[in-house]
Amino acid sequence: MSVRPKIVVLDDYEKAMRRLGDWSAIEAKADVTIHEARLRGEALHAAIADADAIVLVRDRTPMDATLIAALPKLRYVVFTGARNTQLDAAALAVRNIPVSNTGKDMGKQGTVEHTWALVLAAMKRMEAQMAVMRSGGWRVEGLLSHMLDGERLGLIGLGEIGARVARVGQAFGMEAVAWSPHMTAERAAEHGVKSVTLDELLSTSRVVSLHLVPSAETKQLLNAQRLALMRGDAVLVNTSRATLIDMGALIPALAAGRPGMAALDVYENEPLAADHPLRAIPNVVLTPHIGFVTEPVFRRFAEGAIGHLSAWLG
Repeated sequence: MSVRPKIVVLDDYEKAMRRLGDWSAIEAKADVTIHEARLRGEALHAAIADADAIVLVRDRTPMDATLIAALPKLRYVVFTGARNTQLDAAALAVRNIPVSNTGKDMGKQGTVEHTWALVLAAMKRMEAQMAVMRSGGWRVEGLLSHMLDGERLGLIGLGEIGARVARVGQAFGMEAVAWSPHMTAERAAEHGVKSVTLDELLSTSRVVSLHLVPSAETKQLLNAQRLALMRGDAVLVNTSRATLIDMGALIPALAAGRPGMAALDVYENEPLAADHPLRAIPNVVLTPHIGFVTEPVFRRFAEGAIGHLSAWLG
């Protein structure tokens, strides 16, 4: 009697993979375990030690060469989305373990929309006003919100997401400027955006939004010195990756008032610890890394993973 392959799905925080996909054909041929909670250390190893195939939901679980070497039965890896920065593809290639992904999805548009949700929440002081309403009051006395029209939007990164964020800002009446390590005036002009130095962007923009792919060149790009350049009324928005900011420097920077506010969807360690100091700071807007988390995206994840596994099982 042949042994059924073991397939393990990791990090389905949203409990969406089974709900949005039909796994019946896969489960007719293999044993499938879907983990909805974050696993680390011994718990992670115990969950995947005997796995023939692993499905990674996003890049929530790092799979480095050491972990891969500890998985003698592993024969196939699928990850959702088009990129996984935490997967050691070279270590898999050494063992001739194939890797598939579910490809591009609508996650970028979701991130664009969430970026603006954060900007508006910060500029309109939505959290404070809603808290008063829920407590039976009417308004926060003496608190005035701000408008975007006529303000400068600084985009650190002008790829597909950054360019879409620029268009929305322009629709609000904002002037959009951009910087990235390889930005040119011509490329910026294609999107109706002005190319400026990073120092100018930080010191003149009312809203600064990060849209870079992390690299050695951009790790902790916004350090203490650069954060100190920002306006006292600026909002720093990050829906990209936490490694772009020196998070240890951000808290004292916010206490010093430069930037005036931060609106964050990404963190160094996720989920964010219950006692993390960011949770206690009044001039931040925090969301739990949900920029890309939409039903159309996760339906694509589930269906794509099932399709790849079906082809692999034959």
